[in-house]
Amino acid sequence: MHRKRWVKWSLSVLTVVVAGLMLAGCGAGAGASGKTASKLKLKIADYSTNPVFRVAEDKGIFDKHGIDAELITFATPAEGINSLFIKQVDVAFGADFPLLNAVSKGDYSIFASTGTATDRSASDWKLFVRDEVKSGADLKGKKLSFIRGTFLPYLWDVYLADNGLQLTDAELIGQGGMDEAFVALKKGEVDAVWVYSAVNHEKFQGLSDVHELSDMSKTSVRLGTGLITTNKLIADHPDQLVELLKAIDEASAYAQEHPDETADLMYEAVKQPRESTLKDLPVNPWSLGFTEKAYAGLQGQKKYMVDTGIIEQDFELNDKLNLDLVRKAFPDRVIELN
Repeated sequence: MHRKRWVKWSLSVLTVVVAGLMLAGCGAGAGASGKTASKLKLKIADYSTNPVFRVAEDKGIFDKHGIDAELITFATPAEGINSLFIKQVDVAFGADFPLLNAVSKGDYSIFASTGTATDRSASDWKLFVRDEVKSGADLKGKKLSFIRGTFLPYLWDVYLADNGLQLTDAELIGQGGMDEAFVALKKGEVDAVWVYSAVNHEKFQGLSDVHELSDMSKTSVRLGTGLITTNKLIADHPDQLVELLKAIDEASAYAQEHPDETADLMYEAVKQPRESTLKDLPVNPWSLGFTEKAYAGLQGQKKYMVDTGIIEQDFELNDKLNLDLVRKAFPDRVIELN
């Protein structure tokens, strides 16, 4: 009898201990709000002149929102988006062209827009040409640079049409990045290059026999940019991706409100001249959401890509947009899809 009582007592104690451990395990991952305290590890594609993610990392904003971020830098945002295909990154951002190319190929979704499809942002894309080119019409028979995997063929198509030409009236020459385009223009291997960001503008302005002819704001093209990830990540971690959006938006606001500090950070991180950062910041402020302008930009770009065969299989755009996360983060900045 004594032994039976001892066994019962031992089992009772064991039950209490196990229950306590289970409760402790549940509580260890939760804060006062009930949100998990464990951080979501994400590899995020970046490129060197973008300050937003670096500010979020340096100022602890990612950490504050429960994101353990590793930034992986690429020559262009398009390269970062392509790296999704080989699982080199979890989240990427870029212009409409590579975004649409990516979602046409697999289980990916565009889940927010950065809100940069503005006239001022468009003016940052400047057209540098050789001195013998005095107008857009003079580009007939010339060699035109484009960065592979970007929207630039679309921009060339629109710009040439505005000047009475077609793409077939010139020759498009693909480059891997802005540095390669710079060398090609310097050597006379191309006659015209679209150039973005203050640091690149300064480099191209330093070339002999080259001048600025126009900028993208004088065309109808507006460069929408957005965030993209896999459908699986959205399904597995919706709440944490909402926090990612909040972190990115907060970092953008911080960068705009602290330009000198951001310029110092960019110089320390990638040796970007302070004055270049100070010029770029007011041109491309991010404000995450999804507007009518963002939707129209994607629609127009998709039509061009389907019509020209860049996208082989057409798809319904709405099926590739997942706005639930950004709607939860910023409900007043998101349109309703029909």
